[in-house]
Formats: sequence, structure tokens, C-alpha cells
Amino acid sequence: MKTHESAENYLETIFMLSRGGNLVRAVDIAQDLAFSRPSVSVAMKNLREAGHIRIDAEGSITLTDSGREIAQTMFERHVLISDWLIFLGVDRDVAVQDACRIEHDMSEESFLAIKNHMMQWKAEIYKHKT
Repeated sequence: MKTHESAENYLETIFMLSRGGNLVRAVDIAQDLAFSRPSVSVAMKNLREAGHIRIDAEGSITLTDSGREIAQTMFERHVLISDWLIFLGVDRDVAVQDACRIEHDMSEESFLAIKNHMMQWKAEIYKHKT
């Protein structure tokens, strides 16, 4: 099932905020994304109804398996595309912002080609360091 870019961004944000076992609440998401709490509340309702998150009685938000899968995919794409752009000489801040936009629209084929290229490049660098 294809998710919308905004849903992918919310899921990726929940994933990043929850790393290390941190509890995530709507206020944390609103603060991280600089969105209003009402906007985040509507998005959380939609993500819950789609089965991508759970919200407990205290308001803690956790990813379901489907939400985690989407979030991890977006996070991997974001990190790899950012690294690739930085490798190409793009300023870090610009690379991170561009990766945020590119990660949602790039085909799996193109992403895998970049991933394979970066893995080969890193292996070559490592080989020369040892």
C-alpha cells in the first residue's frame, strides 16, 4: 500500500524520536516538525486508523509493524541520500533538506543503484585504509 509523503514523514519522525526507547507523544512530534498540535492530532488519528501506529491511554505513540517498516525505509533512504549528496560535495544542511524531498519520490531501482554505488565506494575506502 502506497502511503502519502506526509504520512511517511510522520512515521519517520516517530521512528527517530523513539530510538533509544524514548516515549513519543503528539507534542514531541509537533515540536520536532514545527507543526501545530491540532494538525499532528489529525495525522495521528489517520495513522492509527490506517494501522501504522498505536496510541495508549497515556498518549504514548508507538509504531506497528507496518508503520515501522515504512519509517525504517524512509530513514534508510534519508540517510543514504544525504550521505551520497554530501559525498558529491553538497553542503550538509542542503543535502539533508534535499534528501528529505527526494526520499519519497525516488524509485526503488534508483535507490538501490545509489545504495550499491555507495556500498562499493565505502568498501573501496575501507580497503585502502587497511
